[in-house]
Amino acid sequence: MTPARITVVEGRKNIMLRNLNLQTRLIGAFLMMGLLVFLVAWVGWSSTSNLSQHIETIGKDNLPSIEALLKINEGQTQIESSERALINPGLTQAERQDALNRMDKAWQQIQDGFKAYEATTLTSEEDALYQQMLKYWEDWKQADQEFLRINQEFEKLGILNPLGLQIELINQGKSNSPEMATANTASNLLNKLSQQAKVIRVKFMISEKSTLAVADYNKKQADTAYQTAQNDISKTQVSVLLGMTVGPITAIILGIALSIVIAKPLDKALKGIINMIVSSSTEIAATIEQQERIAVQQAASVNQTTTTMDELGASSRQSAIQAESALENASHVLNMAAEGSKVVQKTQQGMLTLTEKVGAIAEQVLHLSQQTNQIANITNLVSDLANQTNMLAINATVEAVRAGEQGKGFGVVAREIRRLADQSKTSAAEINDLINDIQNAINKTVMVTDEGNTTLDNSLKLTEGTAQTFNHVANAINSVVVSSQQIYLNTKQQALAIEQVVDAMNALNKGAAESASGITQSRIGTQKLNQAALNLRYVV
Repeated sequence: MTPARITVVEGRKNIMLRNLNLQTRLIGAFLMMGLLVFLVAWVGWSSTSNLSQHIETIGKDNLPSIEALLKINEGQTQIESSERALINPGLTQAERQDALNRMDKAWQQIQDGFKAYEATTLTSEEDALYQQMLKYWEDWKQADQEFLRINQEFEKLGILNPLGLQIELINQGKSNSPEMATANTASNLLNKLSQQAKVIRVKFMISEKSTLAVADYNKKQADTAYQTAQNDISKTQVSVLLGMTVGPITAIILGIALSIVIAKPLDKALKGIINMIVSSSTEIAATIEQQERIAVQQAASVNQTTTTMDELGASSRQSAIQAESALENASHVLNMAAEGSKVVQKTQQGMLTLTEKVGAIAEQVLHLSQQTNQIANITNLVSDLANQTNMLAINATVEAVRAGEQGKGFGVVAREIRRLADQSKTSAAEINDLINDIQNAINKTVMVTDEGNTTLDNSLKLTEGTAQTFNHVANAINSVVVSSQQIYLNTKQQALAIEQVVDAMNALNKGAAESASGITQSRIGTQKLNQAALNLRYVV
């Protein structure tokens, strides 16, 4: 491969490596480390598993088999020794019984040995040796059973030393006596025991050789497993030493490679992100400061509006008091008109007074109309401020969305401002409706007041004439009473409505103050975020 082609291939590899994202690089690095650790662990586990299998073979099969076979052979040896003792004519009955007891214990030991051996795992070769051992062992067992049968016949005769008894009977001249015949039978049985003991000895030697062959096979298997275990231990040590040497070296190489491949691009990416955070937080801080100024202005406007509404409420209450006073005066004039023509002059004077009162009512109604127009203007201003606040809240929400995770808290504040602006707008609309009702009532009051003035003028002219005209004046005064009562009720309703407006403006004022406080807190948080980003940039 030419140098130019090698350069192109290396360039492509570098481009592919740069195209991989940070997560893929980290996953690949940890996969390489994990693969290395897995390989070392697998080698160690494999060697340990083989070693465990060999130890299990020795501990559960070979050693128990050898122990069981030696126990069988030991039991046969004890039986063979006891049988040789039984052919001794010099033994007492107690000594013979003791030999038989030892034989019973030896048989129990042999049975335990067979039980333990058959519980182990046998290979095919060992099973063949074991079957041959069982054949020789059965031959020895049959010979031993024959020996015990002959010994039972011998002991039934009750003559433990036949030769001594024969000599004694010959000396007594009883060679042909029944006792001599019994002694001869006992001597023959003793000779059979001796011959059977020789047969058993031969069969015992063959059975012992077969048993030891099986034990020797297990010993060879144990030696082989031990040697294999030693080899596995050596391999495990070499693998562990290799892993201890290659693992750290590979980890160091991979660490250096990862620092080159991951750390540098990560540092560059972090710097870009930090610069972006600093820029965004600066823009957000400027926007929040502007919104804070607007919120403070809005709070001041709402506070001024609240003050104006308080003044309007006080004026409305004064108008209600004056309307109530006019109602009382009109009632008093009506009572005076009932006295008749004798008090016409007093009635005329009352009419003049009533005219003045009605004029004052007209002036108050006109003043109330002007104040109602001012309230309408203020509510329009509040509605415009609510619309502007709503637009600012929408812009703040957009900026919060752009800010991402850092703008979530500011987004909540912007939504609260928008909600308060909507409530302000709704309250302003309700105030406008109430103002329209009040304006209609004032217009009616003006009309009634004009009619009252006209009626009073006519009444003054007609009072000097006839009692009939006086009656018309009394009817007109009655109409004034009714109208005054209506004026009083409308003015009282207007006062209640203005109190509701004042309460709404107080709530709006409180919300504006809370919005201004929330924006201030957001500004402080944004400044802290900006400072943290600057500190992070210095660290990186």
